[in-house]
Amino acid sequence: FIQMLRSAKRSDVLQLLRRAPEEMLPFVVEAAVAAQSVASLAALSDFLDFGKEPKSLLEKFLYAAAFSPRPSGELLRLVLDKLDGKQLAPEVWETGIVAVGSLVGKLCQQKLCGLQEVERGAEAILAGLRGAKEESEVVIYLLALGNAVLPETIPTLLDHAEEGPTAVTTVAISALRQFPARHISSKVKQAMRRIFHEKRKSYEKTCRLAAGEILLDNEPSPMDVINLLLATNELETEMATFLLLKVQNSLRADHHHPARKIMKDLMRDPRINNYNFFSKAGISSSFSGPLTVTQDLLSTFGLDLLFLEGGFLRKSHGRQLRAAQVTIEAQGMESMLGENVLEGEEEPELMAGMSAVFFGVQLRPIIFFQGYTDLMAKVLLSSGEPTSVVKGNLLLMDHHQVIPLQSGLQVAIKLQGGLGLDISADMDVNIWEQELKTSISARGSLAIDFQAELDAPFLQAAVRSQTEVETSIHFDTILRFSGSPVLMCLQLRKEQVPYR
Repeated sequence: FIQMLRSAKRSDVLQLLRRAPEEMLPFVVEAAVAAQSVASLAALSDFLDFGKEPKSLLEKFLYAAAFSPRPSGELLRLVLDKLDGKQLAPEVWETGIVAVGSLVGKLCQQKLCGLQEVERGAEAILAGLRGAKEESEVVIYLLALGNAVLPETIPTLLDHAEEGPTAVTTVAISALRQFPARHISSKVKQAMRRIFHEKRKSYEKTCRLAAGEILLDNEPSPMDVINLLLATNELETEMATFLLLKVQNSLRADHHHPARKIMKDLMRDPRINNYNFFSKAGISSSFSGPLTVTQDLLSTFGLDLLFLEGGFLRKSHGRQLRAAQVTIEAQGMESMLGENVLEGEEEPELMAGMSAVFFGVQLRPIIFFQGYTDLMAKVLLSSGEPTSVVKGNLLLMDHHQVIPLQSGLQVAIKLQGGLGLDISADMDVNIWEQELKTSISARGSLAIDFQAELDAPFLQAAVRSQTEVETSIHFDTILRFSGSPVLMCLQLRKEQVPYR
């Protein structure tokens, strides 16, 4: 369909968009964005009216742009023009800002940072961040900076990480984690040490742990590792358990973990490597394993679960799989369960939500409920339908190359890869039964089409291969807080992975 659109005229693409049945329209929009021809972008510009179209279709368009493997300056200009100066639904505005960040980052990776559109996009995000009044707005602009991965924005991110309230600190640190190790300078590490060891003010535990992970994951010094390990003696049980499991995971990691060699050396020291040190009795956990292994495919998953002292799930995420990272988070639940907040810590607002990163693109966060009134309304008016996080078809690979052979002949190579993705999440709170259920379902199918053609006046030859993989993972939690300790059941289900 994309190949067909690439050779179509503007009027043809526009007619397709206008005549497509309602259930097919999102697919046509995604394909037109992926085609990225001058005609298809012009047709989209004519067709999409950001004042009228349903939110779901506009989000589809923006996400398709954000995931585009090799976006053009024209695609970024189209997105910026559509967002400019209009009264938009909050979801569309948030998705749009996040998409601009992703497009800016991908164009810079293609060495196109000097384009007028890229400068306009980067300036729009930074100006928006400077003028943002609401915490929720600041968070969205920081997510966009995380997608853009521009080294010149690191000082801005550090400033928000150290000075911001909890939600802002969390997103700023998570944006810093998107940068490759070469950009994690001594200045960045210094700031992460101040956050982890709380040199200037106290920070929420997930922020401290995220800062600790940046130190562990980016060529750590032996002193950093020792200080992190020694800090576990002062940390509360769950935090200490989580951190020590992170350290042990880096030792077990099959792939080369940046801290592995240092850890191995440190483990020779009996003052650190002993039962007393590593036998923390928390229930938090961090583990990883293979999802599927064939001769030419290896995919792994990782699952991190950080609990509150009373056994309430604070944060969970699967991080190993660079394709997808889904985080579920609950905060402010302590007061509901009659637990005390630690001295010096501000009590966070009651909130539950989730965020997701796919193929390096951070999506806008989904909030299940915020505040007690909202929770009660959701409990009483729950539709029982899961919240869709992302659903659609994306072009992930798009490569065309001509290779001259020594014989003077030429081979043309084409590679395209498409991904169908459907991720939804659900959170159900039952006040009467005192139960909380969360479930994340991720279904995806990847199709890769490769062809190489030799075309000469006297000879034609071609090689073609097609690969398809389907996978689905379901992660469910049930929490019963009617008694103490809180009872929890976790379940990770994965279906058989067909690989053709």
